[in-house]
Amino acid sequence: MKVNPLYVVALKEEVDTEFIDKFDVLITGVGKVNAAYELTRHLAENKNIYNLVINFGTAGSNYLDPGTFVDCTRFYEKDMDCLPLGFEPFQTPFEKEIIIDFSLESIFNPLNKNLSCYTGDKFVTEDLDYQGIFDMEAYALAKVCKSFQLPFISFKYISDGANSDSSGDWTENISSGYKIFYQKVVREILNYKLNQ
Repeated sequence: MKVNPLYVVALKEEVDTEFIDKFDVLITGVGKVNAAYELTRHLAENKNIYNLVINFGTAGSNYLDPGTFVDCTRFYEKDMDCLPLGFEPFQTPFEKEIIIDFSLESIFNPLNKNLSCYTGDKFVTEDLDYQGIFDMEAYALAKVCKSFQLPFISFKYISDGANSDSSGDWTENISSGYKIFYQKVVREILNYKLNQ
């Protein structure tokens, strides 16, 4: 199958200017609201052009070392907490799915580890009682893709340890993962297209 992806990033600083100029790249801004709005608008205006949405960006993790490059295909809404109403952690009230899972739906995943990402609008700087990969957009992007019936995958460069040093580490590493992303994902897609 031909792969025609839309690349989605929160900030232009996370990628190279040449990449933005050469490929279909959507820059959403930071956070779930910006991510959901911009991707919904873009897909509505460009119907049936893409058959895959690829998100790339930085993320924190309290169990993976900074500099690790991963793929995430399972997504949680980290901010959702309606336990007093009888709902499970991360469950949006009156919705059955707690997790958005694209593990079996992607038409392209060169890493294929299918890790989980927890999305929230709070930058993680404190210890949490569960291990995770933490970002600020992926769940919202995944939910939009689910509604558009488009496969989705998020590649994350672990920029910080989701701890008290995170803000400084993230600032230092915001642009560090792009070369790895280009080599392991973008170049693989280009090679895949050449062999079709």
